[in-house]
Formats: sequence, structure tokens, C-alpha cells
Amino acid sequence: MNIAVIGTGYVGLVTGTCFAEIGHNVICVDKDKSKIDNLKKGSLPIYEPGLEELVARNTKNSRLSFTADIKKAIEKSEIIFLAVGTPPEKDYKADLSAVRSVAASIGHYANSNKIVVTKSTVPVGTGDLIADIIKKNSKKPFQFSIVSNPEFLREGNAIQDFLEPDRIVVGTDDKKTGAIMKELYLPIIDDEHPFILTDLRSAEVIKYAANAFLATKISFINEIANFCQKANADISEVAKGIGLDKRIGRKFLNAGIGYGGSCFPKDVRALIQTGKEHGHSFHLLDAVEKVNDLQKEILLEKLFKIYPEITGKTISIWGLSFKPNTDDIREAPSIVLIRKLLENGAKIRAFDPISNESVKQKFPGENIHFASNPYEATEGSSALLILTEWDEFRSPDFAKIKKLMKEPHILDGRNLHHPSIASKHQINYYSIGRKDIIIS
Repeated sequence: MNIAVIGTGYVGLVTGTCFAEIGHNVICVDKDKSKIDNLKKGSLPIYEPGLEELVARNTKNSRLSFTADIKKAIEKSEIIFLAVGTPPEKDYKADLSAVRSVAASIGHYANSNKIVVTKSTVPVGTGDLIADIIKKNSKKPFQFSIVSNPEFLREGNAIQDFLEPDRIVVGTDDKKTGAIMKELYLPIIDDEHPFILTDLRSAEVIKYAANAFLATKISFINEIANFCQKANADISEVAKGIGLDKRIGRKFLNAGIGYGGSCFPKDVRALIQTGKEHGHSFHLLDAVEKVNDLQKEILLEKLFKIYPEITGKTISIWGLSFKPNTDDIREAPSIVLIRKLLENGAKIRAFDPISNESVKQKFPGENIHFASNPYEATEGSSALLILTEWDEFRSPDFAKIKKLMKEPHILDGRNLHHPSIASKHQINYYSIGRKDIIIS
């Protein structure tokens, strides 16, 4: 099939590339001409494991192309995916200005029947809005149908999530369109990767509901972790004990310093606001958001107990992205902590395998040294904060770390290590929801 994917951000680029990978002809569109020029040269605007190779292969095989000409892309395509950004407005509602603009362009340029699909995360009712805009802007008679096809791509695992999905959700009120969408995904549909066909509005809610539930699970286990800390229990054992209950499941029960990224914070807030527009209050999600905001500062509470005054002290940070295998620092706990540390006069030595440059741009001219490796980041520091669970932080040389640090305090915000490292290496070790081990 001939497909246009409008928007070459994270969702759009992965979606377009993976559709090309399963045999479709894909045109990826973006109004940013410099981004398109770079993509044509093989330079990607995002980091995602394996994506660069897929883009190169499918571009070479002429199944994947890039353009800034939205008119050309709309005219050539049977199915048009909207993968533009829907950032939060000041009141946290999703900003649909890019969606509105694309819908108007479809109305202007469509020259034949089209299926218009929202991949962007949009509030319930957006499909109806898109249909109205297309009708108002159409210059030639053509038929179209609207589909909601939410994405469930995890940064760092996006290619696998597309090609081996837990489920493919398609929402449309037209049976014929539903059949065409199933044919589109046929190469990856099987018993383990089911195709779920539902109505338009239900599909729009499914995306928000899924992210809100996962965010709730994270905030719940962090609440239990904070209780375990005070009750002298071990959150690792508690999480294991409840996670083996099949009704609960083990995933997303890792205590830590809260969720971040481009989806969970934005989508939880947007769902709360959409609820208000429909006369509904999400009391539970209000609490989820509050817990997460507090959780991001839990390591600071521990640090200030060690050092009531940190002015002039050097603090090391391992991990800047909100999760491993991505360069995304949006809503990352690291940003909150760095800002607070700088406000309190600390010097920072930081390392992340991918995101050093992004954070450097966010804090220009600040007292932050960005190290080229984890050990360089610990030189002369009074405390090491582990904020992201990158694999290279899982088995470090603790003897070397202790030798490099001025004072041996490790504050593990992701519970990567067992508290036994404290006695073994004579390091003071602090984690989330487990007993702090103080050697000296």
C-alpha cells in the first residue's frame, strides 16, 4: 500500500520505517526542510537502537522516502498517518494545532479517496474534529474515513514493539476501512500479536488509559517503597511477592525516582484535563501525578540528610535520560535534581552514554562537568547519584569508584545494586524502599 506519515518525530519516523520494513511504500513528511535533508543523508533526529540501519535499508530499497512537500505526499497516498506532536498547553490540554493544520492540508490537497489515521496521542473526540476540518477545507469531492490507531512504542524498544506488538488497536466506525487497516498490518498479525478492531472514540481512550494505568502502577509501588523504607521492610521482596500474582503482574513494579519521558507525564495530565471537559474528576490520577512529582526529589531528601549544606560540594550523576536506550530527557528526574543541586550551590559531574549534549544545552554555562565515562564523573565527588538504569551502571568497579570519590556515598535511585555492596566495598549505600546501609 502507499502510505504517507506526516511528522518525522519519534513516532512518525519509527512508524514509517517499520511500515516500509514490512513491505509498504512510505513517504515520511515534515515541514522542517533541514530535518528532511538530514534524513535523506541518513542522519536521524532521534536515537533509537536499530533504527538507523532500518532507515538505510528501506531507503536503499526505495520503499522509504522523505519529503517536505505535503501536497505531493497526500496526493500519492491511500492512507495518511498523522504523527505530529501534541505537546501540552499551559493548562495541560493537548495542543492540537499541528493536527488541525494537517487536517486542513488533507482537505486542500486530497485528489482521491483517503483513509486518515491518527497515530499522535489525541484526546477523545479528535477524530470527529479532524473530519469536520477536512470537510470544511475540501476543494474537490472525495470520500474519506477517520481511524484512530494509537501507538504503544517504548523508547529504546520501539522497533520490536512495532514488529512484535502486544496488540494492534484500530478504531473506526466504518467496517470496510477496518478491513483495509487489517490488511495493512497483516504481515505482523498472529495469535501472539492480535488485531483489535473497535470504534473510533474507544480507541482514542485506550491510549490514554493504558499510559495512565502504567503511570499509576509506578506511583503505587513508589508509595509502597517509601512506606517500606520507614517500616524497615524491603521493597524488592514486597514487589516480588505481589508481582507473582497474575492479576497484578511483575512489570512496572520497580521502585525508583518516578516516571518521565514524553508520554506518561503529558498523557496523565491531558487525561485529567479531558475528564474536566466531560464533567469527570480523575481523583486517582491527581494522586498519581502528585506522588510522581514528590518521588523525583526523594534522593535529594537523602542527600540533604547526609549533607545539610551542599554549597561547593561536588555531586556525581550517572544517567540523564529518563530511561535507558534513549536520548530523551523530557520530564527526566535528572533535570529536576540538577536544577535543585545548582540552586543549592553544588558542583556537578555528570555522565550519560547518549544524553550529555542534550543536558548541556539545557543548562548552558552552569557549573556542570560532562564526563566521557562513568568513572571520570566520580572524581573528587562527595556523593554519586544513579538516576538511569543503563546497563553499564550495573556492574561497575566499586573499588575504583571509592578510590576516585572524596567521600563514599552512593545514592541508587533505580535500585540497580544489592545493599551488600556497602559492607563489601566499605561504601555508604542508599536506595529506594530498602534499608540504608551506613558504614562510616
